[in-house]
Amino acid sequence: KKQQAIRERAIRQGAMQTARETVAAGRAPKPTAEMQQQHRQALDRYWKARSQLNVRLREENETLWRRLMPYDPVITVADDVVFFECFSSDESSYGCLTVDRDACFANAQEACVGTTNVDYSWELYHNFQSLRTYRETRFNINPEGFSVQTSDRADYREEKIELPEGWLRGFMQLQAAMALPMKKVTLGVDAVYSLLAWLKRHREKHGPRAIRFVLEDGKSPRLILEPWSITIESPATIYKGAATEPVRIWGRRRLMSLARLLPLATQVDVYLLGTGLPSFWVVQMGGMRLTLGLSGWTTNDWTRGSAVQMLLPPTATSLTQVASAAEQLSLQRAMTMNRLRTDLKCSTENAAAAMNQLALRGQAIFDLHADVFRWRQILPMALSDRELGSPHPELAAAEQIVAAGKVKVETCQEAPRGGSIVTGKVENQSCEVLIDGDGVIRKGKCRCSWHFKFGVRNGPCRHLQALRAGVRSFSE
Repeated sequence: KKQQAIRERAIRQGAMQTARETVAAGRAPKPTAEMQQQHRQALDRYWKARSQLNVRLREENETLWRRLMPYDPVITVADDVVFFECFSSDESSYGCLTVDRDACFANAQEACVGTTNVDYSWELYHNFQSLRTYRETRFNINPEGFSVQTSDRADYREEKIELPEGWLRGFMQLQAAMALPMKKVTLGVDAVYSLLAWLKRHREKHGPRAIRFVLEDGKSPRLILEPWSITIESPATIYKGAATEPVRIWGRRRLMSLARLLPLATQVDVYLLGTGLPSFWVVQMGGMRLTLGLSGWTTNDWTRGSAVQMLLPPTATSLTQVASAAEQLSLQRAMTMNRLRTDLKCSTENAAAAMNQLALRGQAIFDLHADVFRWRQILPMALSDRELGSPHPELAAAEQIVAAGKVKVETCQEAPRGGSIVTGKVENQSCEVLIDGDGVIRKGKCRCSWHFKFGVRNGPCRHLQALRAGVRSFSE
């Protein structure tokens, strides 16, 4: 049996090598349109069945679920960092481990830049658990896969696999969320430890199940755990910024994934968008940092439920501008928003819209800590508009309402804390919306079913978006 397994493995490796050489030489037959459609249908069936299996195993056998359900990290080698990205199994959490090349890797300057993605199997997980400061470990990253070589241990390798289709939309949602104005709150490690310790020892029996951030300029940030009304203060840090109303976030049990990092952490930076909206937790660990992006709540995942980009004002961008942004970013590898705006000779809104398009195509990522956009080419070729699919139904409906002239703005007043409060009628329905100075919808009132169910957490409804679009013509 052992000899047979060795022969079968050699045959598979030989077939794979032959196929790679055929593709590289350009001799591989191009798939027909029918074959491409069958491939997409097969992928759809696979991911649907995998999602159903994931839910069933997690409910019935958690041990087996952890052994069988794979994770598919995207690994990128940049000029100054190496970062590993992935979504959780329910796709409501995003993780990105960024490692400084100069601080953590010897001979890092010899590596080339590029991106690949692999199956994060149980065996690869165990190999990562064996990493120690007194052992030399070599990472071999190439377009075909990823391997780990630790001294005194056998090598382990994972081959490249196909990226889940929903992840591209998830990356775009992350890009849109990070482009929004956010409040930065720095917490001491002791405060995060107290938060996780309380959540581990106590299980709430009724709602609300939120963390409430109380922020006052010049004072230590306070975290209030509902429904117990337990206050956790961070005396080691001071919040600097304008006083705001309390910000509440849900899905706090997902923060337990940070527990193993606390012995290495020096501080934790929290970026808040607003109540019920996504939040980002950046754990600083010397030459490493982990960014944990949480959707508004657990059942609102990044890849399907969230539509944060609709909070931003719609900005049209041409294909030429997107292509120019891709060319500049691929050459520079990392660029700030100001640099992008200068090189593209456009406004901040147009540059942000171009970056959102690149993120949707799997070509760009925003580094929240470094405040730069990075070139990250997930796929060999960028996806076309047809492959990306149609826009969100609420966004498309809002555009139709505006085109039909069914928007009537009645009042536009300055809000007490900045921005504008706009009232009016959309399709003969009374609406009210709070728009900040950047054109982002913060709050709203509408009687439609979308707003009644989601508010603005899943993106504003078509009526609020149409009312925002009508403000420009009202002002003119």
